Amino acid sequence: MMTESLQSLFTRDLNKLKTEIESYRNEEIIWKTDKNISNSAGNLCLHLVGNLNNYIGATLGNSGYVRNRELEFSLKDVPRTELIQQIESTIEIVNSSLERLSPEDLQKEYPSEPLGYEMTTGYFMIHLFGHLSYHLGQINYHRRLLDL
Repeated sequence: MMTESLQSLFTRDLNKLKTEIESYRNEEIIWKTDKNISNSAGNLCLHLVGNLNNYIGATLGNSGYVRNRELEFSLKDVPRTELIQQIESTIEIVNSSLERLSPEDLQKEYPSEPLGYEMTTGYFMIHLFGHLSYHLGQINYHRRLLDL
């Protein structure tokens, strides 16, 4: 039951991420920063798909994904169509990885300590969902403030 809930929530918010990126009237603004906005929506999008592909896809789903976190924040001007494709691929990877997990798997220790301490896989999945939601909100405000 918990894995189905996680799949539903991740899918919902990744689709919201896709909608946010699609909603920019001016594609160039996706990559804009401002005096008080240090990360563009494009870089936050790359960060979110990199994060989920790494911690869920590669670690739990054995997808073979290799993360380059530095590029998530340094790449610029990735076409909107490519961002959308990456989001759609991430939805597939997250769902296929989570559907392999049993309720017992969620109670097991996550294989690494990305937060600096031991935690269950279920705990870390909740953390990752919160992380997605946090940056999704930032992207929403970025769009509404800068895409005038």
